[in-house]
This record gives sequence, structure tokens and C-alpha cells, in this order.
Amino acid sequence: MLPTLLPTTPPYRDRKRYARLLSLVVPCTVGVGPALMAWTGEPLVLWAPVAFFYLVAPLLDGMLGVDQSNPPESAVPALEDDRYYRRITFLLVPVLWAAFIFSAWWVATQPLPWHGALAMVLTTGTVGGFCINLGHELGHKNTPLERWLAKLVLAPTAYGHFFIEHNRGHHRDVATPADPASSRMGESIYRFVLREMPGAARRAWALEKDRLARQHLPLLSWHNEILQPALITALLWVGLALWLGVVILPFLLVASFWANFQLTSANYVEHYGLLRQKDASGRYEPCRPQHSWNSNHVFSNWALFHLQRHSDHHAHPLRRYQSLRHFDDVPQLPIGYFGMFTLAYVPPLWRRVMDPRLLAQVGRNAAHINIDPRRRAAIVRKYGLQDLG
Repeated sequence: MLPTLLPTTPPYRDRKRYARLLSLVVPCTVGVGPALMAWTGEPLVLWAPVAFFYLVAPLLDGMLGVDQSNPPESAVPALEDDRYYRRITFLLVPVLWAAFIFSAWWVATQPLPWHGALAMVLTTGTVGGFCINLGHELGHKNTPLERWLAKLVLAPTAYGHFFIEHNRGHHRDVATPADPASSRMGESIYRFVLREMPGAARRAWALEKDRLARQHLPLLSWHNEILQPALITALLWVGLALWLGVVILPFLLVASFWANFQLTSANYVEHYGLLRQKDASGRYEPCRPQHSWNSNHVFSNWALFHLQRHSDHHAHPLRRYQSLRHFDDVPQLPIGYFGMFTLAYVPPLWRRVMDPRLLAQVGRNAAHINIDPRRRAAIVRKYGLQDLG
């Protein structure tokens, strides 16, 4: 008698495995404008990458739709151990450095009109924001190599304090009024940046000062993990100034600010108006999936290491990008990050789209919403909210 053969589950295959390589294309956009200008002789074509990021990419998200599929939990250990995904992030570090240096060289050596130089600043800054996103992915890992690569990739845009502030500060205080990196209902992105950038820098320094004091290490030393990437930034920028002339320094400053503003834009989108509640002891409840805005739009998730599956990231910060999951019952954005950034830059449009979505998610009790205190009374009146704190 032949033995009965039980059906076996086929091994999991990541359908997005090779789409992850799209992230390698993002840094190459710094060369698109120069190539088009060499072909046409027209400086206006330098705006093509800017138009792609803020206009075409949202359209691609809309056309390609959403992907809510998750890897089965049984496949996650093998997926996390697959070095293919890690090698993509490793390879991106020198590619991003090359893109940044190429941009600086090209701008310094070309006779550009002001609008052409501005286009290159915005393109380079947007790619620099991608540097910060990669630093986010690498900086959350617990291997010395990945943490050092995070510092290295954050250095060109002078944002090396990010992975200290983000990992030890933002993840602790997220979706509370204490967090400078969580935006409030009624707060425009232009007000938010004035609170977020300096607040993040101060919190990073305080956290690192406290860590070094607990370990009985000097603050101003190589042990300081903020000064490590800052030194790399200084060496890079001084080297570029010696090579290309001090004329390159304004370009580096403005491009780096725009890169940092891309992180501000992501922070603004990710937790807008969401608020953790306090328990009977007066402590904030643990961060739950409902405290982050999410998006499953295909194109931007391919390009951004699934950053938009933000709820799972906050629940499992060490989980690698290829394993991040979609949840059904979490706040959902209407489009991917590229489109949401464009929306955020026009505050009346942002409020028209996001305020009703926020209220539909959390209800109409103002005590359950992280509201800009300067606009609290006006928002309560405008939307007829209860205030049952």
C-alpha cells in the first residue's frame, strides 16, 4: 500500500524581490538633468527630476495602485536572513556619495542660470533626503557595520544626529505633544519645521550627553556618536571646497537643508494629529499601530524601503524593510509619500484632505487628537468637536 502524501506549502517567493532594485535608480536622477541639458542645451530641462519626484511619482502611485500583501510569518526569518536585501542597502551608500559629489562638481563647473542652479539644488536635496531614508533603515539595525554605514550615508547632508534622535527620542515620544517630530492638527508644515528641526537637534544632543555620562565617557570625544558623522561631514565639505572652490559651500548648505526638509516632510505626514492616551498612572500608553499613518502605494514603497508601512516599523523597529507588514485597521493615507509631500506644501489643500480623514479615524473628541495649542479653540469650533479630556 502506497503511503498517503500530504500536500506541502510551496516555499514563499517575494514577488517584489527585484523591484527593490528600483531604489538604486533614485540617486541616478541627479544625472538626468545634466544629461538632458547636454543633449538640448536648455537649462529648463534640469527641472525634469523635480517634476518627476513631486508630480510624476504621485501619478505612478495612483496608476500602480496599492499592494496589501504580507509575507507569511513562517517566511520572515528566512526573508530577514537573505543577504540580497542587505546588499542593496550596502551598495546604495557609495552610489549616494557618488551622486552627491557629482552634483557638487557639475554645479561648480557649469555656467548655470539661477533657475538651473535651483533645480540642481532641489534634485540633489531630494536625493539627499533619500540618503536620510537609507540612514533610517541602516541605523535601526544592531550590527556595527550597518550602524557605521548609517553614519556614513547621513554625513553628506549634515544630518548625522538623526539616528540618535530618531531611535532613542522619536520612537519613545512619538504621537505625544512632547515629540518635536510628530505633527499636530492645524499645524502647517512651515510651522512644524521651525519646531521639528531645532527640537530634534536639541533632543539628540541631550540623549547622547546622557548616554555618555552614564558610561563615564567624555562628551567631546570620539565616543560621541553625533560628532562622528559630523566629522565626516566636515571632511567631505572641506574637501569639496578645496577642490571646487568655496563657491560650492552655498550649494552644499541649501541642498542639505532641502534634504533635511524631506525628512521633515516625512515626519509631518507620518503621525499628523495622532495622539497616544495617558493611562491611570499618567503615563502614555505604548505606541500602537493606530498611531501612524500608512500607505501601500506600490511605486513609493518600492523606492523608499517600505517606509510607508510605518505602523509595523514602530511596532518592530529592528524588522527589515522586506518584512514590514500591512495592517487593515490602521490610518491610511490617500496616496504615497511623494504625493503627500506635494500636498503638505500647500497647507489649505492638506487640511481639506487630511483633517476629515483624521477625524474619521480618531473621532470627534479633541482630547484624542494632537492639536496645535495655538489653534485648538478655532479647530474645536470649526469642526464642532467635543473636548472631553
